[in-house]
Amino acid sequence: MPPAIQTPPVVTPSEADVQAATGWRRARKQNSLAEVYASIRVPAQSASFWRKLLAFWGPGLMVAVGYMDPGNWATDIEGGSRFGYTLLSVILISNLFAMLLQHLAAKLGIVTGRDLAQACRDHYSAPVAKVLWLLCEVAIAACDLAEVIGSAIALNLLFGLPLTWGVSITILDVLVVLFFQSKGFRVLESIVAGLLTVVFGCFLYEIIISKPDWFGIVGGLVPQPQIVTTPKMLYIAIGILGATVMPHNLYLHSSIVQTRAFTQDEPGKRMAIKFATIDSTVALFLAFFVNAAILVTSAAAFHRNGHQDIADIADAHKLLAPVLGASAASILFAVALLASGQTSTLTGTLAGQIVMEGFLDLKLKPWVRRLITRGIAVVPAFIVAWLYGEKGTGELLVLSQVILSFQLSFAVIPLVLFTGSKAKMGVFVNKPWLQTAAWSVSGIIVLLNCYLLFQTFFR
Repeated sequence: MPPAIQTPPVVTPSEADVQAATGWRRARKQNSLAEVYASIRVPAQSASFWRKLLAFWGPGLMVAVGYMDPGNWATDIEGGSRFGYTLLSVILISNLFAMLLQHLAAKLGIVTGRDLAQACRDHYSAPVAKVLWLLCEVAIAACDLAEVIGSAIALNLLFGLPLTWGVSITILDVLVVLFFQSKGFRVLESIVAGLLTVVFGCFLYEIIISKPDWFGIVGGLVPQPQIVTTPKMLYIAIGILGATVMPHNLYLHSSIVQTRAFTQDEPGKRMAIKFATIDSTVALFLAFFVNAAILVTSAAAFHRNGHQDIADIADAHKLLAPVLGASAASILFAVALLASGQTSTLTGTLAGQIVMEGFLDLKLKPWVRRLITRGIAVVPAFIVAWLYGEKGTGELLVLSQVILSFQLSFAVIPLVLFTGSKAKMGVFVNKPWLQTAAWSVSGIIVLLNCYLLFQTFFR
């Protein structure tokens, strides 16, 4: 009788082995957004530049949504009506900060195969990770609140629906998002691209019809000393920064770049980082145009004509047509607001899923997850709209941006820490100049957001 064949025992790497080899404490259990992970093919290294760019094109647009959502509108409108084109430089600087941070988020996801939430869960102790998760959930709820209010205001402006009705209707977004999510990730990206094209087209029209001072625009792109020396201008400038750089986008981007099926070797990862960075940078230039266009339209329509106290989306909508002499200006403004709210709904859903699965290793059915997030946003928005109307919802919109500003530091600092770790990133670790720039940007964001919080609650 032949001797029995001895099968070698399956050896699972210990936590110490994993940490020594990769810089992480535990081996990765599941892929981020497992249902769409590596679901989009990319061409070989030898393919043309444009074929490769087309394959990687998409995640940047989904990230750009967060930089032009309804929460940005109030600060851009107020900045333009009060101070003309002066704060354009702040929008430009905010976008440059965003481009750097989104590059780091994409690199983290591509190199490590972990999104930012998974990385935090592995790196920090369980209590710290849970605190970070709770703060992130609050930020996502605040972002969803801005989407709910923005969409409700847009429905009110377009169709005269009461704000309470508009808030209630946004619950139907759950069904719409779930329907398109089941059709594949490229479908979601295409819908976002279509809606962003609507927003872009609307504001291109607004700029043309408002006939701005082009020399004033160029001058506004240069930072002016009075931005720092004038307290009210500084306050709005920090508000623009807080509303522009969104914390949930860092979690989102580190995950959705992994939907591309690039080869998991050094050349494949370098190619993925290169094209993911081009994708997000170009998309954020689009976001810069939209934010700048809101401020420029506000400056040309209101500041130039003596309406320097416009700080509300509804007031801006009412005055656009009579001031510019074109009824389409008000209509397209509201259409752009609605499109902006709907695109934010799509990306907010994904960010919520990524954060919950990454921090807690917990999977919920998508409709349950979406209902929870939307319910948290709808209840306060409905109560405020019912009790206080337009003024109350406008103030709630501003509050949602303050909450996002508070959470931003808790996403940025871990991101810079992880991408600057040789143990975690290997040959892809941030170069010294990039790490210095990243910590400098983080420090500025932390200081300015602390100042914004202090001014909001204690001034």
